[in-house]
Amino acid sequence: MSEYFFPRLITVQALEPYQLRTTWSTGETLELDVGDILRRIPALTPILDPQMFARAHVAEGGGAVEWLDTEFGADNVYAWAKEQAGEVSHEMFGDWMRRNGLSLATAAEALGISRRMVSYYRTAHKAIPRAIWLACLGWEATRPQSKSLPRTLPTAREYAAAHA
Repeated sequence: MSEYFFPRLITVQALEPYQLRTTWSTGETLELDVGDILRRIPALTPILDPQMFARAHVAEGGGAVEWLDTEFGADNVYAWAKEQAGEVSHEMFGDWMRRNGLSLATAAEALGISRRMVSYYRTAHKAIPRAIWLACLGWEATRPQSKSLPRTLPTAREYAAAHA
């Protein structure tokens, strides 16, 4: 994993119950709850044992949180932590692009920003500003068919009909 594309995990501390405190190469310290993820995936249930959970450590190179032979990739951990903190993650941004069939260039055109900034947001190289995420949601709700922007938002009924 390149530090250019994703923040590198520096430290991880297991807290109780099923909370992780993570420190990143960006200087951020983020906490996240992984209990639901551990419960949802049967292969991960051994980590629910408090003694096993306490063994969480940073994988070599900062690319993952490890418990013996099980790991969570740092990019996923970073995205989950951002989302739990109420921020927009690169995964959410990438999902928006995929959901709408957008390339770097078409996403840049849709948002009125450079292709390079779209790439930075999609790869977690730069934090996604709240205004950009709101623009993504607004674009998706209106789906402009031409270069002219809509003057009003669709009603809830119109939105539901368009996305049924």
